[in-house]
Amino acid sequence: MATWNLQGTKHHVLICNGGSCMRKGGEEVTQAIRDEIDKLQLHTHVHTTRTRCNGRCEDACVVIVYPEGIWYRTIDEQVGRDIVRKHVKDGEVLLDYVTYTYDEGFVIPKHSVATRGKEK
Repeated sequence: MATWNLQGTKHHVLICNGGSCMRKGGEEVTQAIRDEIDKLQLHTHVHTTRTRCNGRCEDACVVIVYPEGIWYRTIDEQVGRDIVRKHVKDGEVLLDYVTYTYDEGFVIPKHSVATRGKEK
């Protein structure tokens, strides 16, 4: 496994590759995001990581963008590309797909139709 030099990284994109997300196109979303990063030559500023389950299976496919801490839900290939073009490149959050944001040290729900989930 490679050890990447992350100096200069501006965004970390976490792409859920857990079971529910994979059944809903997680592999295709992962490749679309990575292809768009390469197409726009952003690979020196954007690091992607495939994760296991992020615990939001009803929101599959889930993509999380840091440092902003934006949790996106129901992502397909096209929206994955839009996340790179609009959010990562231009700073525009795709509000229609946001489930949570990270604000004042807490994860805060932002989408009214998102499943609340179980209490820990």
